[in-house]
Amino acid sequence: MTLQTKPVLTVAETTRIIEAARAHAEANQWAVTIAVTDDGGHLLNLLRLDGNAPIGVQIAIEKARTAALGRRESRLYEEMINGGRNAFLSAPVAGALEGGVPVIVDGQVVGAVGVSGVRADQDAATAKAGAEALK
Repeated sequence: MTLQTKPVLTVAETTRIIEAARAHAEANQWAVTIAVTDDGGHLLNLLRLDGNAPIGVQIAIEKARTAALGRRESRLYEEMINGGRNAFLSAPVAGALEGGVPVIVDGQVVGAVGVSGVRADQDAATAKAGAEALK
């Protein structure tokens, strides 16, 4: 029997993701929280920049969790709900807001980045900057 293998995020990679997202946020003077999860949505690393509201922590974690479990950007769930798919309001996707992006390595989702603290598109841009740190 041959088991499948997959890449996983280590402390080194989550630190690279956090630092890339932090650099993007600080270059724009955005006070955000950045969360990195594994592919199962479990928190691996978190940074709350000075000035970000405490609730940003929970929101960033949930955005990352949603992107990891859904294997897609969290904004897609928000778009479905806003487009009338109200059934998604009862789905277990508390982070169905723009700002969560999957981290993809060798075509596989290995985790996700969630950001909260500024406009939705700015959160997403910051999360993408973090996710792209592994490319």
